[in-house]
Amino acid sequence: MADPRPASTLLQGFLTDVVAVESIAAVPTILDVVCQTTGMGFAAIARVTDDRWVACAVKDDIAFGLKPGGELSLETTICHEIRQSGTAVVIDHVAEDPAFCGHHTPARYGFQSYISMPIVLPDGTFFGTLCAIDPKPAKLNTPAIVGMFKMFADLIGFHLDANQRLASRTAERDLYENIVQSDTAPICVFDTEYRLIAFNKAHNDEFFRVNGFTTKVGDIFPDLFIPEQAAVMRANMARALAGEAYKVEAVFGRAEFGQPCWEITYTPLRDAAGKVFGAFHQAHDISARLRAEAELQDAQDVLRQSQKLEVIGQLTGGVAHDFNNLLTVIKSSTDLLKRPDLAEARRGRYIEAISDTVDRAAKLTGQLLAFARRQTLQPKVFAACDSVRVLSEMLGTLTGSRIRVVTELPENDCFVNADPNQFDTALVNMAVNARDAMEGEGQLIVRVRAVERMPPVRAHPAVDGPFVAVSISDTGIGMTPETLGRIFEPFFTTKAVGQGTGLGLSQVFGFAKQSQGEVVVESVVGQGTTFTLYLPRVGGAIQAPERGERTPVVDGHGTCVLVVEDNVEVGTFATQALAELGFATVWAADAGEALAELADDAGRFDVVFTDVMMPGMNGVDLAREIGRRHPGLPVILTSGYSHVLAQTGTGGFELLQKPYSVEQLSRTLQAVARLDHPNRIGDE
Repeated sequence: MADPRPASTLLQGFLTDVVAVESIAAVPTILDVVCQTTGMGFAAIARVTDDRWVACAVKDDIAFGLKPGGELSLETTICHEIRQSGTAVVIDHVAEDPAFCGHHTPARYGFQSYISMPIVLPDGTFFGTLCAIDPKPAKLNTPAIVGMFKMFADLIGFHLDANQRLASRTAERDLYENIVQSDTAPICVFDTEYRLIAFNKAHNDEFFRVNGFTTKVGDIFPDLFIPEQAAVMRANMARALAGEAYKVEAVFGRAEFGQPCWEITYTPLRDAAGKVFGAFHQAHDISARLRAEAELQDAQDVLRQSQKLEVIGQLTGGVAHDFNNLLTVIKSSTDLLKRPDLAEARRGRYIEAISDTVDRAAKLTGQLLAFARRQTLQPKVFAACDSVRVLSEMLGTLTGSRIRVVTELPENDCFVNADPNQFDTALVNMAVNARDAMEGEGQLIVRVRAVERMPPVRAHPAVDGPFVAVSISDTGIGMTPETLGRIFEPFFTTKAVGQGTGLGLSQVFGFAKQSQGEVVVESVVGQGTTFTLYLPRVGGAIQAPERGERTPVVDGHGTCVLVVEDNVEVGTFATQALAELGFATVWAADAGEALAELADDAGRFDVVFTDVMMPGMNGVDLAREIGRRHPGLPVILTSGYSHVLAQTGTGGFELLQKPYSVEQLSRTLQAVARLDHPNRIGDE
């Protein structure tokens, strides 16, 4: 088949290369393994230069006619392209390969399958190729076959380099023991009985480093490890011998030597019939990388903790600043009220200032609780479109005559189950933010849409389902990415000092989250901003809010109230205030005392007024217990904040938010109390 040039015409340099390859004792085994694994009838190791192709070692089972020292014309081979590109050529079937079906080499030498892997010395010098051909097609382009050729080519290259540097050729020297300083990664080959059949120097060096002794060919590799590691190693090798190519991380070695963590790549070896006859693994010590990753994680944890403390400090400072301002007003007003001969008009102004300041303080705490998602919501089913219609006129007044307010509402009502008052507050807060961004002039668009998906936001994935999207868009100055990342932080504001608390958007954020929704912000500097509030959409009839006319404070007429309050100051104030209004009161310091009073004589009470946050049984649980023991006895809850209410709601009981006024307390008690109770005090 071939027309080789006789070896006698070779230059001395090529003869030296032939001898160097022949001196590698494992070369015949390598060529046998290549033919056995691929099913190819011809395999060779060739020296390839820019003008010569010389066979250095050959296995010929198809009578190709080439022997060691024989030469092919370079232009009749494919190796010129391999030498130029430095990459392998793999052809399963010449007739079906678009790149080589018309190439002159397969036709000249009569082969249909071909694989050739570059042999490159450690210094980057191209030596030649490890190749194989056969007149029949073969399945060569697989990770296992290509990986095996690459491993053998590298080992041959390293061995040749060692021979050149050491100037010694020992035919009996094992190939794998002569790749000195070749590859720092341990490589070993094992058979189906888990026996080592080959390994490089790095393998033995690293094994000794972590176990204190070396390996030898023929060792049952898993048995060399301590018991718990032996089981893991045997399982890993079994996966490869079962035909799986994979990568794994595991700890191997003895405790006294550090037990590093290794990343190990396993590749099975198959014969021509596809049967696995062994496998090899390549290992890398990744302990240093894992330590660096752990140190980075620790540093990130410290940074996150520092950022949390910074936010807490900012929040605390903002609360202290605003409350000190409010306390200043209250303190000054009370001091002035103590002055003798104070005019009645001024007295009324100071009292009004105290009352207004308390309302501002209550609003501030409400915004803080909204941001923290700890406010007590009172959800009702209502149409978002109706609320927007009602608010649209007020928004026009709020934003000013130079800002045009446009509403875009769908034909169908979009029902949500949320706290309508907090919903209105959220819209107002977003509208105020838009007004300030437009500096008093522009267009504000309020849109309501029914959507079927809530988009991903702030590292949270998208959520499929029915939602109502309420958007407020402005034509203002927009926000930079840095500002966008902080807009929901409490007390963060870009406004001038005294022009905003920085809590409005925090309320929007908290309300959305606590209502199982989300708020999304899109902004372009110089073009404007759009806030979109997503709330879960529901069906059902509207629960109309109870809107009665504001009634003046009425006399209690002896209505008997069981006051349950653990705070002495609040309990004293409540009982005294109720007594002033004509109510009869009994004060219990906790749920246990309250239940004891009711057990003694529940019939004397018209209503129970209980705090939620108390030691022991909380107010919601107390109300449920009263309902179980004394059906028909009304219970009113009161709280400034309660994680119980934030998590579970009021349980259907009436709630009076702290701080409450005497008027609010009186009206609520009169509305709920058993006014037709036959034993009411004052009706005797």
